[in-house]
Formats: sequence, C-alpha cells, structure tokens
Amino acid sequence: MAGKKKETFDDRLRIHYDELKWLYMELYGNDDMFGELCEQMRWYDGQRKPALKKLDQKRKAQGEWYRKRELLGMMLYIDNFAGDIRGVSEKLSYLEQCNVNYIHLMPFLDSPKGRSDGGYAVADFRKVKPELGTMEDLARLADQCHEKGISLCMDFVMNHTSEDHEWARRARRGEGEYMSRYFFYADPLFPQEYERTVPQVFPTTAPGNFTWLPEIGHYVMTTFYPYQWDLNYRNPRVFNEMMYNFLYLANQGMDIFRIDAVPYIWKELGTNCRNLPQVHTIVRMMRMIGEIVCPGIVLLGEVVMEPREVAPYFGTVEKPECHMLYNVTTMATTWHTVATEDTRLLRKQMDTVCALPREYTFLNYLRCHDDIGWGLDYAALRNWGMEEVPHKKYLNDFFQGRTAGSVSRGELYNEDPVTGDARFCGTTASMCGVECAGFEQDEAKMEMAVRKDLMLHAYMFTQSGIPLLYSGDEVGQVNDYTYKEDPDKAADSRYIHRGKFCWDLVDQIRDPSSVQGRIFGGLEQLETIRRTEAVFDADAEVYTRDYDDTSILWIVRKAGGEEFHAVFNFSNQGRKIWMPEKANYTDLLTGKTGEIETADLDGWDFVWMKRKKV
Repeated sequence: MAGKKKETFDDRLRIHYDELKWLYMELYGNDDMFGELCEQMRWYDGQRKPALKKLDQKRKAQGEWYRKRELLGMMLYIDNFAGDIRGVSEKLSYLEQCNVNYIHLMPFLDSPKGRSDGGYAVADFRKVKPELGTMEDLARLADQCHEKGISLCMDFVMNHTSEDHEWARRARRGEGEYMSRYFFYADPLFPQEYERTVPQVFPTTAPGNFTWLPEIGHYVMTTFYPYQWDLNYRNPRVFNEMMYNFLYLANQGMDIFRIDAVPYIWKELGTNCRNLPQVHTIVRMMRMIGEIVCPGIVLLGEVVMEPREVAPYFGTVEKPECHMLYNVTTMATTWHTVATEDTRLLRKQMDTVCALPREYTFLNYLRCHDDIGWGLDYAALRNWGMEEVPHKKYLNDFFQGRTAGSVSRGELYNEDPVTGDARFCGTTASMCGVECAGFEQDEAKMEMAVRKDLMLHAYMFTQSGIPLLYSGDEVGQVNDYTYKEDPDKAADSRYIHRGKFCWDLVDQIRDPSSVQGRIFGGLEQLETIRRTEAVFDADAEVYTRDYDDTSILWIVRKAGGEEFHAVFNFSNQGRKIWMPEKANYTDLLTGKTGEIETADLDGWDFVWMKRKKV
C-alpha cells in the first residue's frame, strides 16, 4: 500500500489562498504587494531546513501538540540564566531536571542599552544582542532543544520598533518612505485628536501617546515609551516586512511566538486604538502564513484583559487566530486572593474561564518578567465592600510588607503620586514570605512560606491550560536588590525579580531539609503527577465547587472516568473540609487510598484527591 503523500507548500497555500487574499485585499487593496508576499512565503519555505520540515510534519500529525499535559514551560533571561546562548546550551540538562520542555527566552534581539524596555525596543529583528551571541548560536540551540523534545519560545514585538531601528533612523532623516512606516504628523491637530480617545498606558513614564521630534518638526506615535515608535500597519510594506521577519525567525527554529501587545497593532483616529477589527485580520493572516510555511509553530498572544475580552483572540474554530493566550487577569487576581484570603473573585474569574470552549488554551503563571498591575474586577469587589482606590493601596502595602501580618517583600513600579496608583514587583518566593523568614531566621515562618509557595504552584497546575514557571521560582530565589547599583536599571524596579540566577541554590535541590530542596522536590512531585494523570488532560471537564468558606478554593476536574478534587486553603489558619460524600479517594501526594469524609488543611495547605466516578 502506497504511503501517504507528503503535504507540500502548494497544498497548504491552496487551502488558505482564497481567504488570505480576501483579507489582504480588504485591508490593503494591493495586488502587487500580495503577490510579493506569496513569492516570499515560497522562498522562506525553500529556506526551511529539512529537520524543521520533519518536525512540522510530526506536530501536524500529533495535532495540537502544544496542549499535551506533559508540557511545562519556563521563562528566563539568557544573560541572567547562563551568560549567553551557548551557556543555555550547556544548561539544558538542568532544565530537563526541572521537567521543562518549553523554554521562553526573554527578549534577545538587538536593542539599545539603557532604553530597551528590557529588550522590547527592537533595533534589528535579524540580529541577536552581540553580548548574547549570534543567530547561528540561536539556531544551534534550537536544534539541540528539538533533539531533547524541548520547544523554544521568543517575543515577537509587532507593535513598534526601537528609535534605533534602521527604519526609524531613516524616518528621522526625513525619508518619506520610512516616515510612512510610522505615524508622523507635523500638524499637532492629529495627535491632539488621538489623545481625546486613546488612553495612556504609562502616564507617569510616557505622558501622552506622541513624542515631539524637534530636529524634523514632527510628532511620532509612541504608545508605550518615547523610544518605541509605533508601526503603521495601514502600510502593506510594514505588514509584509514584519511577516518576513517572523518567517526568518521561524526558520532559525523558534517554535512559539509570543506576540507582544497584540491589541494595540492597528490605530484608527476616533477610537481607543485597542482591539480593533483590523487587529484580528492581521493575526488571522499571520496564523495562515505560519500554517503555509511553518505549520509546526504556535502563536501565543499577550492580551492583558478580562478572560471574556481575551477570548476573541482565539478566533473561531473555522478561522482560528492565536493558538494560546496568557491568563493575565487570573494571575493578578491570585495575588489579590493571597492578600485578602478571600477566594470569591478568583472563583468568579475561574468560572468564566471554565465556561469557555475547552479548545481554548491558556498559559497560566504565578509571576513573570513584568510587574503585577491591579486591573481587577472592581465592580464585583465593590459588592463585597472593597473600593478600588483604597483596595489598590491595601494590596501594595500588603505586598511591601507594610500591613500587620504580611510576610511579603517587594517594591512598587510606576507609582503615580497624584492618583496613588502603582504596580507591584517581587519574586514568587519573596511574595510568599521566604525572604522574610530567611532574614528573621524563623523556621516556623519558613515552613509556612514554603507551603504557601507550593500550594500556589499546585493551584496553577490544576488550572486548565499550560503551566509556566519563572526561572528561579523552582529554587525559591528571592528578590535581588543589586539592580539599584546599575545606572541602566536603577529606575526600573522590575529588575528586583529579574536578577541573575543563583546557581549556588541548585547545589541544594537534592537536600530535602533545605528550602531549595523542599520547593524543588515539591514541584517535581506535582509535575510528575500532572504528567501521568489523565484528569489533567486539556479536554477534561473543569469547574469550581461551591463551598461556604470564602478562604477555600475547590476545583474539580473530570476525565477518563475519574474525578479529581483539588482543595486550596488561602488562609493562615487551618481548615477542616467536608468531601461531597464519604467515599474512597486516592491522595495523589501520598499515594494512599481510603474512605474519606473530611480532611484537615494547615494554613496555605492543599489536597489533590482522586476517585473513580460512580
């Protein structure tokens, strides 16, 4: 019997051609530019290495490989973790020990020192920061990762470039072709009209959405920072060139593209320039371009909004957009729950996520490279007596360790002295009390801090979607205050949790009496359970269970004829919980099976219990 014919570029182009052309012409109405796009897609397909094409075929045959319960991610800064890209190659065995098979390399493309926003102001999309290595080093790392079954994720910054990018430099010289790739206005009327409807992202660091350039007598749109110039996607040349950059990076072996600041990509006068229909057109076209040239890659959207507002970025079953999206709001609400010991808002948001189609895949995390913004559901909180302004102050005071009983340590970011609004920075371990307990040499506090840390990770692993660790969390790394000694970093408190990875801590991970051993070993156990139990499948039924104690979060998962109960105590005080009915349960942490009616939880404790469905 003849083997199945391998799918070709032409086969995939034929599938998507009509829709891709329709969307492109609707947006740009330019046959020549669409023809160029198709020619370039063919060229990049021809440049794709046989090993990557083989991986594409394997992943397509697997179907939704990125949703497997075995997937565990970790985000890290190359320089902080291992010095440079070659250093990461040498540390892959450690990442395998961490059970990590998805590595998010934080921004590594060339960007100017001192005004890069942590690498999100890209000066060259085809060049690695010289201090980190070369594109050849990156491609070699990708090959090594693929041999070990590890996927690589990178940030693809589509909304803007650095003012040091070649396009921006030529635009600053007054070259019209390059000025048209950004938003330039000599007449202040246009920026003023935009400002009427477009809210400011960072009012304390970048007042207004435009920057005046006196040397050429023009304003340029800079939504985030003055040195980040917004790209004009009304210009088909911008879209085409950014897609070529995307395909170039995919051909270096990148597997997952985190699309930075997705909702902001399209600008329209008279609107808030957020979530406009054209954004979805662009993301849909990007999805199809990927499926035509490199069908094994995944698009991960960064959309910082409520779950129900995030959902449209998945697209539809017939016309999908992003493969995965960040579960940003749940992350912030998790820490609100830690500070208040009140799970009601968290339950409400989890119920919203659980009500979405199971095909939707979220990336879940406790902490990331960025700050925590308190963009919570204040309409709901108000019903429970929590007003926005005083509540934000309470949260910031709590996590700085300024309220009675708080063991958290950290610092504010982007504090607005007028409104009192601010965001918060700190590592997971420091927010859980590891730093405080270590400073005070208080073993009882440390035991509680480690238990809280592991409970929060267990809760993250229980959610629907893919769990993502932040490098250092697996060994309980605390805040790094040395950033204040570096003039390029001192003004940005986010570097408090972006410190160099402490390799000395790794020496302790097999010592069960050490903090590092307790956290690393605890996470290892949770990861193993998640990897081996069918109840953690992506398509499992997931919902929260009503419970009258507001400090208790109860999550149920059902799959494969089994019912899994995960119960979390978001409180300093112990709790007794009552199971739905007296029955035989298996405690997945101890492996013991027995008839259980009640269970006792210490402060910040949890249980994972499973039973066969009747």
